[in-house]
Amino acid sequence: MLDTIQWDAALIRRYDLAGPRYTSYPTAVQFHDDIGPFDLLHALRDSRKAQRPLSLYVHIPFCAHICYYCACNKVITKDRGRALPYLEKLEREIEIVSRYVDKSQPIEQLHFGGGTPTFLNHDELRRLMQHLRQHFNLLDDDSGDYSIEIDPREADWSTMGLLRELGFNRVSLGVQDLDPEVQRAVNRLQTLEETRAIIEAARTLQFRSVNIDLIYGLPKQTPERFARTVAEVIALQPDRLSLFNYAHMPERFMPQRRISADDLPSPADKLAMLQSSIEQLTRAGYRYIGMDHFALPDDELAIAQEEGTLQRNFQGYTTHGHCDLIGLGVSAISQIGDLYSQNDSDIASYQQSLGNGQLATRRGLHCNADDRLRRAVIQQLICHFELRFADIEQAHGVVFRDYFAALWPELEQLARDGLISLDEQSIEVRPAGRLLVRSLCMLFDRYLNDQVRQRFSRVI
Repeated sequence: MLDTIQWDAALIRRYDLAGPRYTSYPTAVQFHDDIGPFDLLHALRDSRKAQRPLSLYVHIPFCAHICYYCACNKVITKDRGRALPYLEKLEREIEIVSRYVDKSQPIEQLHFGGGTPTFLNHDELRRLMQHLRQHFNLLDDDSGDYSIEIDPREADWSTMGLLRELGFNRVSLGVQDLDPEVQRAVNRLQTLEETRAIIEAARTLQFRSVNIDLIYGLPKQTPERFARTVAEVIALQPDRLSLFNYAHMPERFMPQRRISADDLPSPADKLAMLQSSIEQLTRAGYRYIGMDHFALPDDELAIAQEEGTLQRNFQGYTTHGHCDLIGLGVSAISQIGDLYSQNDSDIASYQQSLGNGQLATRRGLHCNADDRLRRAVIQQLICHFELRFADIEQAHGVVFRDYFAALWPELEQLARDGLISLDEQSIEVRPAGRLLVRSLCMLFDRYLNDQVRQRFSRVI
C-alpha cells in the first residue's frame, strides 16, 4: 500500500530534526540579491520558445484579523480601501509579464493565496480575473486546476457563487482547530457551522475539490480536543487535508510573540496528536500522500502518486510540476526552467517598483547541474518514497553510488534503523520512514548546515 505508515516513536525521537519542507530545491533560504527583472524576463522568453504550459500564483496579502500562529507574508488591516492601490500595481505586473509569454501557452493551474484572497470585494475579484484572462491563456472549459484559499469567516454563498462563475474549481479552507479555547488562544474564532456552510456551497456549486488545513501543536491543544476536531473535519469529507506542525518561532514571526510558550502542548502530546490523527484519517479512508498531506483515494493527488506522476513545487504537492510557475504579487516566487525568482516582500517597495513601471523581482537563483540532480533525487523521494538510481544516472550522466559516495555510510545507517531499504539499484522509504522522509532528503541537501537548519521547523 502506497499510504502505509508505521509509527515508531523511538525513530521519530531520533530523526525529528529541523529542516526544509522542500517545496523547492535549493530552498528559498539560498536565494540571493543578484537576481533581478532581467533574469526573469530572459527565463520567460525561454519558456515561450519551448512553449511550456504555465501555472500562475497570485498573492493577495491582506487580512482583516491577525492569527497569532501565522508565518505568511501578510498585511493586517480593516481598511478595505488598501486593496485597490495594490490591485492596480498587480495589474501592471500582469501586463509587463504577459508581454514575454505566448498567448498559446495554456494556464493549466491558477492559485490565489494570501493573506485572505477574499479580502477583495466582488467587483475587485471580477476585475482581477478579467485582467488575467485578457493577458494570459486561461482555460474556459473548466479543465484547469484553478484554486483559491478561503477564510470561511470572509466568505458566504454569494462569494462562492462568484468564484465558481469566475472559473475557480478548487477551494482550500483554513480551519486549524475547531476548539473554542484554542481558537481564542490564537485569535481565530471560527465556528464549525461557518466552515460547513462554505463546504456545502462548494459541493452544491460543483467545485471539484475541497481542501482543509489543520495545525497541531497550537496553544491550549490537547490530544483529546484535537481528536474531536479531526473527527468533525472527517465528517465534512474534504477531498484533501493538510495536517501541519505548528513551529513556534517568535524571534522570526512577530505575531507568535502573543502566544505564551507555557500554553503550548508538550512534545509528547504533539506526537500523540499526530499519531491519533493519522489513525483517524487512515480509518476514514484517507491516504497519506506525504509531508502532512492526506487525500481520498479518488483524488488526483492520490491517483498521480499511484501512477508515478506526482510532483512538488512552491504550492506543495501538485499534478502540474511540469508547468513553469509565474508568481504575481508581493513576495510571490516564480520557478521558470532553472530560475527561481522572488518579488519584493515589502508591500510599499513592491508597489513603488510597479508604480515606476518596473518589475519588483528582488532575489532568486539559477540552478546549476548539481542543483538539478539533487532536486530530482529529493523530488522523487518526497513524492514517491522510492528512487531508482538508473533513472538519475540516465538523466544526469553520473554514477549514483560514486556521486554520493560520501553519503553512503549515513544511508546505510538509515537502512539499519529501518527507515529505508537500500541496495545497489535503489532506495525505498519503508513504512517507518515515511513520516521522516524530510530527514532522508536533508542528506542530499548540499546547502544544509547547522546555521541554515535553524531557519526551519522540525520534521514532526
